[in-house]
Amino acid sequence: MPQIFIDGQPFQARREQTVLQVADEHGIFIPRLCWHKGLSIAGNCRICVVQVEGRSWVEISCNMPVSEGLRVLTDSELVREHRKATMQFITLNHPVDCGVCDKAGECTLQDYHVAYNGERSISVEPKVEATKFYALSKRITLDNERCILCTRCVRFTREVSQSHALGVKHRGDHSLIRPSGDMPLDRDAYSDNIVDLCPVGALLSTSFLYKDRVWTLKATPSVCPGCERGCSIDVWHRKPEWFVRSLDARHNRTIARVTPRDNPAVNGPWVCNKARDLAQLLERTRADTPMRKGRAVSLDDALAAARALIEQAKRPVALVSSWGSNEELQAFKDAFGARFGCFVKADHQPADGEVLQDELLIRADKNPNGRRARELFGSAPIEYPADTDLVLVWGEGCDFARLPRGVPVIFLNAFLAPENGHADVFFATSVHTERAGHFTNFEGTVSAFSACFSRPPGAVDAEQVFAALALQEVLAP
Repeated sequence: MPQIFIDGQPFQARREQTVLQVADEHGIFIPRLCWHKGLSIAGNCRICVVQVEGRSWVEISCNMPVSEGLRVLTDSELVREHRKATMQFITLNHPVDCGVCDKAGECTLQDYHVAYNGERSISVEPKVEATKFYALSKRITLDNERCILCTRCVRFTREVSQSHALGVKHRGDHSLIRPSGDMPLDRDAYSDNIVDLCPVGALLSTSFLYKDRVWTLKATPSVCPGCERGCSIDVWHRKPEWFVRSLDARHNRTIARVTPRDNPAVNGPWVCNKARDLAQLLERTRADTPMRKGRAVSLDDALAAARALIEQAKRPVALVSSWGSNEELQAFKDAFGARFGCFVKADHQPADGEVLQDELLIRADKNPNGRRARELFGSAPIEYPADTDLVLVWGEGCDFARLPRGVPVIFLNAFLAPENGHADVFFATSVHTERAGHFTNFEGTVSAFSACFSRPPGAVDAEQVFAALALQEVLAP
């Protein structure tokens, strides 16, 4: 392993590393705009320059291989001069529309302007105008005037998603990012990653456009429930100190956006577009009250009725949710694993037109915790013995028409559905953004998620329902 020196400090490096990678590994920051750890090296932006000691010029660190005894400076006078000149060049035609740009507050170009330039433009010529608000796809809007041609987006579609949907058109200061080939960006199941990759406000999420500002939001660690991969994500929602009070208060409980949380063990720095649409899945109309045969009752009444059905049953069957957390699954196992004949069901099936599976992240099983559920309850196909006298259905995905006729049903569900009122006893449950817990993905990796919101009135955690039913407890609503 070669030893190199960065700003006079010795570091051991691996032979395949670059100076930028070694610096990152040891907490020495070198600015970058075009370089990304998940993409090939382009060397476009020239902001990551360093100076080799004894030389009178600078070189880009993203493409500088390590060698024994290499000594580099990351903050010499020559490096500072070059970075300032580079920033002046990059911002030469960049519009000063930060006040309306969705990237404001997390824009790398803003940060670098303050850190490495901080002066007014030296140009006296009019800025070059380009296309604004170009619909790159139904999901992504492109502002070419803000684009700095780092080509992260182009490289992503070629190297990661492999859709080859983007390219660079024209040359010089008239170059534009544009769709390329026969593969539209709309068919790229990972296209929204280019919004995260863009270091400026050129690539914008159309659904997020002008909806919020980054400083009004907070990111809560979570897990995407869209398939058994269980990608680590950040769910962005409004900070309490920024709650709206005179407008629609529902804005305080909505998911503003979803971004990947880098997890090398599961999804790396990427997620598919289905994760971005988590709000569409979880913000459907909610069930908000316990019921007995369609009539709203108190939680205590629902618990008493469910206990009576369980006590009377001689051959009860449970359809266990593959969306339940590890904690909820264990709670059901502890409470009723020996009492019920348990079968794991798929709460969700692939939607029409959805990518079934690929070699990057997407898995065919569209449920986040099927592996753990099967570990606890087996993988036998659902069967109802002839003498089944009670069915407990937990979660979505059950065809009630296929349940044994005339058999009482206890149903736990988070969303408004006709079946809620058909059940003998119904419990309105929380969704995973309203509680903390863990999912186990198909490879056995356990990932944690945290609560973003409080439960709506009338809803209760399934884990609490199971414990209360087993221990004869009373739950507070």
